[in-house]
Amino acid sequence: MGSSLPTLLVVPTGIGCEIGGFAGDALPSARLLAAASGCLITHPNVMNGAALYWSDPRIHYVEGYGLDRFAAGEWALRPVRQQRIGLLLDAGIEPDLRQRHLQVADACRASLGLTIGPVVTTDHPLGVHLELGESGTSWGSLDRPDALLRAGERLKAAGATAIAVVARFPDDPESEALAAYRHGGGVDALAGAEAVISHLLVQHLQMPCAHAPALDPLPLDPQLDPRAAGEELAYTFLACVLVGLSRAPDLIACDGMVRPDPLHADQLGAVVAPAGALGGDAVLACLERHVPLITVANPSLLEVTVDALQLGGSDAVHEAGSYAEAAGLLLALREGVSPEALQRPLLPLREMPLQERPLQEQL
Repeated sequence: MGSSLPTLLVVPTGIGCEIGGFAGDALPSARLLAAASGCLITHPNVMNGAALYWSDPRIHYVEGYGLDRFAAGEWALRPVRQQRIGLLLDAGIEPDLRQRHLQVADACRASLGLTIGPVVTTDHPLGVHLELGESGTSWGSLDRPDALLRAGERLKAAGATAIAVVARFPDDPESEALAAYRHGGGVDALAGAEAVISHLLVQHLQMPCAHAPALDPLPLDPQLDPRAAGEELAYTFLACVLVGLSRAPDLIACDGMVRPDPLHADQLGAVVAPAGALGGDAVLACLERHVPLITVANPSLLEVTVDALQLGGSDAVHEAGSYAEAAGLLLALREGVSPEALQRPLLPLREMPLQERPLQEQL
C-alpha cells in the first residue's frame, strides 16, 4: 500500500447524526477510515464513548476549534508521545460527584499509565445552560466563562500540556429530549454546550482540550438504544476524554518557524463529512484548498448539501452511501486510482472546445 493519505473526518456535534450523534457510535467508522487512510484527524465527538474508548496511533484527536484552525492552515499538528493532562473541575460539582471524577482520573493513572495532574477547581460555578435551536440542534451557554478561562490559565502555568474539563450540567431525567435520545432519536442535548466550553479554552490557550459533563446517574431503561448505552456504564464520562487527550497532538501556530514532524493542512488528501452537514468551517476551508471531499449518507437535522453549496459536477466531490464505501474511496485515492474508474457508466473523454483568442492576440 502507498504512503498514508492524511484525512479529515468531521461529524458535527449536536445535530442528531444517525452515526456519530450518540456515545462514540462513530468510533467503528473512524477506525475503518484510519485503516484505509493511514492517518485520520478527527474530533472528540467522534471518538468519545463515555466509559468506552479506542486508542489508535493513526488517529489524531483534535478539538473542534483546533480542527477548524488546522483546516484553515493557521495551526499545524505535532504528534507527541504523551500529554500531561490537567484536570479542570467546575466548582458547581457536588462533593460526592467530584470524588467520582477524581477516582476515574486515578484509575486511568493506575490502569492505563496516563500522566494526569494538576487538578484545579474554578473559583466560581460555571453555570451551564442547555438550549435547543429552532432547527432542533443543541447549543448552550455559561454564566461564568471568565472562571473557566482563569482555571485553564492556572493549569497551563502549572505545567499541564492538555486540559480535561468537567462541568456540572443540569439534570433533567424526565426530559422528553433525553428520553428520545436514550431511545435512539433526537439529538444529544449536551453536545452543543460541551462544544462551547472546549472551543473557549482552545481558542484562549491554544492547547488540546476536551470536555466531560458531570451528571447524576440515570435510572435503568430496558428500552435503551445501543448507540446511547456507552453513557450508562459508569458514574462519569471522563475516561474517554483522558485517553483521547493523552496523545492528542500539540497545536502549533503556522508562523514560518521550522518544528519537527508537524502535520499541515496542505498535506490533507481528503475530507469526509455527512452529506447534509457540509457548511462547517473545516469542510469549507478544505473545499477552498481543493481537498477532495467524500460525502457520506448520514442523515441529521441539517441539509447543507452539495447542491446547496452548488458543488454538483465537481471532480473533487465523491458521494458514498456509507462509511464503508467512503473507506473504499480513500483507498482508491491513497493508491492513485481514479474514483471515476470505479463507477459505471464510465463516460468517454471529450475534447475541450476551441476558444476564440483575445483580440490583442489576434492583432
